Amino acid sequence: MNTLTETLAQINKASKFGDLKKLAKEIKKNHTLALKLWETGQYYPRLLAVLILDRKLVDQVFMDKIATDLKNQRVDEWNQILDWLYANQLKKSKKLIAMVEKWRTSESPVLRKLFWTHQYRIRWTGKTGHDNTDEIIGVIEETIMSERRLIQETMVMTAGWIGVYNLAYRDRLIILGEDTELFKDVEVPPGCTSWYLPDFIRTEAEKRGL
Repeated sequence: MNTLTETLAQINKASKFGDLKKLAKEIKKNHTLALKLWETGQYYPRLLAVLILDRKLVDQVFMDKIATDLKNQRVDEWNQILDWLYANQLKKSKKLIAMVEKWRTSESPVLRKLFWTHQYRIRWTGKTGHDNTDEIIGVIEETIMSERRLIQETMVMTAGWIGVYNLAYRDRLIILGEDTELFKDVEVPPGCTSWYLPDFIRTEAEKRGL
């Protein structure tokens, strides 16, 4: 049995994400340990926690606590924690996705971030025909400039992938990017696509011959 002390001894500042994922595979599902790791408040233990928790025990009360606890986490850290939580737990449960889809107007930026993470993740693979696309674009147009930067990023990615794969919306979303100018002057690493909507949509669509 893995104890908290034994597990923490295997995590240090030199650990890499791959080390945590390997350790999670060894531990497998252990919700009790996950809760103890989470309560340390430390970044790497919390990353490991979201990998080994039991998603069947996740509900709105649980997520409200996650959202509250992350207020004291550095923004870049809670962004990564949420990414792993969504990818490894939330998206794998229809019940949890139904819960995520209710968070668009949540007072918690953490839960709103997860809502928009879900919206862009279901679109970046090229799947179209989502019945809420018109509504989602309207919400982005109306609210993106008043959102926190970290959530703006995810809203832009949602709009970007819609524009890439849905020709009917492409011009509208390019104009949105030109009007807002969000991320226009943000430098990206070599080989990466700009997050500025007009550039992102045109570049990614061209890559795919769309």
